[in-house]
Amino acid sequence: MPGENTILSVSGLRVTFTGKETFTAVNNISFTLSKGKTLAIVGESGSGKSLTALALMGLLPNTAVLQGDLLLTANGIGSQLTDHNLQIIRGRDIGMVFQEPMSSLNPVMKIGKQLAEAILTHQKITNTAGKQLAIDWLDKVHLPEPEKMYDRYPHQLSGGQKQRVMIAMAMCNHPALLIADEPTTALDVTVQQEIMRLMHFLQQEHQSAMIFITHDLALAATIADEVLVMYKGEMMEYGPALQVLKKPQHPYTQALLACKPSPDKKGYRLPIVADFLETDKIQQLPVIQVQATSTQVHSSTPETLLTVNNLRIWFTEHKSLMGKPLSYFKAVDDVSFKINKGEVMGLVGESGCGKSTLSRALVGLLPAHSGEIQFNGEDLVKIPAKEWNRIRRQIQMIFQDPYSSLNPRMTIGDMLAEPMMVHDMVAKNEMRREALRLLDLVQLPADSFHRYPHQFSGGQRQRIGIARALALRPQLLICDESVSALDVSIQAQILNLLKDLQQEFQLTYLFISHDLSVVHYISDRVMVMHNGKIVESGDAEQVLMRPQDAYTKTLIEAIPERF
Repeated sequence: MPGENTILSVSGLRVTFTGKETFTAVNNISFTLSKGKTLAIVGESGSGKSLTALALMGLLPNTAVLQGDLLLTANGIGSQLTDHNLQIIRGRDIGMVFQEPMSSLNPVMKIGKQLAEAILTHQKITNTAGKQLAIDWLDKVHLPEPEKMYDRYPHQLSGGQKQRVMIAMAMCNHPALLIADEPTTALDVTVQQEIMRLMHFLQQEHQSAMIFITHDLALAATIADEVLVMYKGEMMEYGPALQVLKKPQHPYTQALLACKPSPDKKGYRLPIVADFLETDKIQQLPVIQVQATSTQVHSSTPETLLTVNNLRIWFTEHKSLMGKPLSYFKAVDDVSFKINKGEVMGLVGESGCGKSTLSRALVGLLPAHSGEIQFNGEDLVKIPAKEWNRIRRQIQMIFQDPYSSLNPRMTIGDMLAEPMMVHDMVAKNEMRREALRLLDLVQLPADSFHRYPHQFSGGQRQRIGIARALALRPQLLICDESVSALDVSIQAQILNLLKDLQQEFQLTYLFISHDLSVVHYISDRVMVMHNGKIVESGDAEQVLMRPQDAYTKTLIEAIPERF
């Protein structure tokens, strides 16, 4: 029963989509949320988490039918969220922080103007006062030089800074309810920690209730008072956070917890949700359900595949009137390392440390200022541009966002055939059979051949990206944040797949990620990068469990504690 401090009461929430076939996406969800408290909604992609948030915001598409009793109490006044007054309630009584701030901010409008607009829409103050309040909020969310920040455009801010702007926009009118939909998914651990502290501080300052949507169970444990677990639109488990996450009762909750990489799973195949949901008798789940497999290639004298010596990737900041560079931004500064054949080298560090710049230089997408990149005994810094086609057959990249890296107008079959055609890998009449072999290799059905990227889930699109990278039978695969945006169960599937492929084809990986638990699980060795330099490297167990460098220790300390 709702109490006197209850901000939100949801009873029997149901979201049904109409069309050729009726589909119920959210079914019979009920919960209450009190002033100053946080409810974490967790579950896989497609479980109905974000749809629940959009229903509360009144942002469902026209094809959706909303049913249920949704009561918001703000300033002592109760409002049904199915009423026509949602335009007034949104932004004033309910604020929302979205997962991807770049798609939520107007790219051609200064961020200060966007923040001031959110304030002036709901507060009866002058434009001058609105601007000053916007600057005050930019300062409150710890953005540097808020007066200058007011006049910047979204593309001039880092991911963490854009997310701070979104938090300011959501909180500037002191809403009774704040909804945060995966607000830290693409952020590194230190920025994630800063964002979480900021949101918690602002929430407590204004005693807002908060719904925090996430697939990171450790993060949910650190911020939430209560947890609601969703699966295929249904509520699986609901209760106090530590009770649900430490002593889960439902098999699905137990499965989610088991899928997450952890130190005791290193060297073992990760369980997936299906392993548990298809089991009739589920009591206390073992940490590891499957047989251990070792994927590292052992040799008395490991053969080196890639050697990087004193690599510098500098970008000109200022030039003289004659065009001579006067100063440089040193994105990668005097970096040296080796990767042996058949091993997984992890690369970690905060956003902006130079990880992606380094990876792009390795595939010839960025020029080196100086240094060497020796691949199979050949210096890639010195080879002519026309030779890069030959090298790219041997070095391929799997990108973080498979959707933006897949052509939406091409079928999957055509996308898999294209690199084989460009590099003259197989005869034209063999391409279909080879593409089907690749789909089978990444565990996708044969009918995927004729489908388009938008017809697949995020995890399936990542499999397509892997299949495309494998089409050229490379020696080195660079995985640039390739599992960062995936929920734990899909992430486990992709990590298992990468391990299987490594074993089958003797692949070598450079694995870039901000998720240190994933890096520890999959890597043989790890490098830690900070301000363009490698500050620590060595065995994965040594670096991530017993770090020596102060910066590495800071990264480790920022990881949400496993409960």
